[in-house]
Amino acid sequence: MQIRILGCSGGIGPGLRTTTLLIDGALLIDAGTGVGDLQPAELAAIKTVLLTHAHLDHICGLAFMADNLFGEIDHPLKVHAIPEALAVLREHIFNWKVWPDFTALPDAEHPLIVLEPLTPATSLTLGALSITPFRVSHTVPAVGYIVDDGNGVFAFSGDTYAHDRIWDFLNALPRLDHLMIEVAFPNHEDALAQRARHFTPGRLGSELGKLRHRPMLHLTHAKPGSETLIAEQCTVALAAWQYRHLRIGDEIVV
Repeated sequence: MQIRILGCSGGIGPGLRTTTLLIDGALLIDAGTGVGDLQPAELAAIKTVLLTHAHLDHICGLAFMADNLFGEIDHPLKVHAIPEALAVLREHIFNWKVWPDFTALPDAEHPLIVLEPLTPATSLTLGALSITPFRVSHTVPAVGYIVDDGNGVFAFSGDTYAHDRIWDFLNALPRLDHLMIEVAFPNHEDALAQRARHFTPGRLGSELGKLRHRPMLHLTHAKPGSETLIAEQCTVALAAWQYRHLRIGDEIVV
């Protein structure tokens, strides 16, 4: 399994893209601004999108993908998410006001986008991959994903804050090789991070003590301008762990 990091920032700016992961060239987890760096042929090769939640930095690229792919592909783009996130897409994005309803274009029988509901803790199979969503703690209903190709296991937390159910779910896995997890704010903004339901280095370091596995950590979602301070604080908070701060173009091979 090859995971290409198209976007991993908590905001935009020069050289920054929001959350977008491309797995084996055909599966996207989240569709942030990183979608915009794909070539037309790369966009057309994507068959499935998994969304963690409906915040704009994780879904905005989906609207532009649909526009670019209209008339260019002969298969529907399947978008999987929990029902709460799909409801947001229907009501607030693909509604003919903010954006055309690509779930009914070119017609209802042959839509460009098909919205497929997911049930947390219930797996689905996509080719050689087993995908399992799990509930996380954020300001809106949200999930992370376990991706298992039979050779290794990758977990992505999506946007989340501290909650024992996350660690309980991960601890129940037979193995966990890689964990991509957010650390959005520096320690002095802990109160803001708690309100926004995001991690700081200190909070993440404390919570990781509840994890029985020892995966390689891939850190994501730092707010623009805070990257250096967060990195410095992680050297202390995550001293017992193997980790790296993700950048656009990085790859995770599982």
